[in-house]
Amino acid sequence: MAEGRFVSYLRVSTDRQGRSGLGLEAQREAVTTYLNGGRWDLVAEFVEHETGKGSNALAKRPQLRAALALAKKQRATLVIAKLDRLSRNMAFTATLMDAGVDFVAVDNPHASRLTLHILAAVAEHEREMIAERTKAALAASKARGTVLGAHGKVLAEVRKAEALDRLAPIADRLQALKAEGVTMRAIADRLNAEGVTSPAGGLWQAGNVHRALARLPA
Repeated sequence: MAEGRFVSYLRVSTDRQGRSGLGLEAQREAVTTYLNGGRWDLVAEFVEHETGKGSNALAKRPQLRAALALAKKQRATLVIAKLDRLSRNMAFTATLMDAGVDFVAVDNPHASRLTLHILAAVAEHEREMIAERTKAALAASKARGTVLGAHGKVLAEVRKAEALDRLAPIADRLQALKAEGVTMRAIADRLNAEGVTSPAGGLWQAGNVHRALARLPA
């Protein structure tokens, strides 16, 4: 049960997602669900629209800096929907944890500082592995004399592999829902209700559920 003051921080990773609201409502709902009950005060909500790439991502996030400053001033806790909404960079997460502000990730509300370091390290490793596989695939194709284009077969295969990597954490849940024999719309509603975001960071729809299941091994 939540107690005390909170400052909410929501982030989408592209301007397009920011304009369309993709991911924001799911994050906001997750925060609201976490705070529901108890005696709490949501001091303010900050929304960031940026990529967040690089270890010095804090300098590129004016809304996060403002949220941290307000939380420190109000002696409030920074609350986020998911740890990866802050960063998949371990150094950045460590810097944030040293900022003198308590924060809680709704998807791991009881995580210790050590746990948060480990989760950030795992997320960073996954991101690096995806980047390395992409780089290796493109290099191998170039060595074979393949001409790489925006709509080329090689890039299509690389993007397919990246999509599978993004689906990996929720593959079992998707397969389990499919096994229940419910509709794509029902699966989307269940995932959204559980606060599970799509690989693009937005809400689930029947269409992206269908595409996600089609990409998973039978």
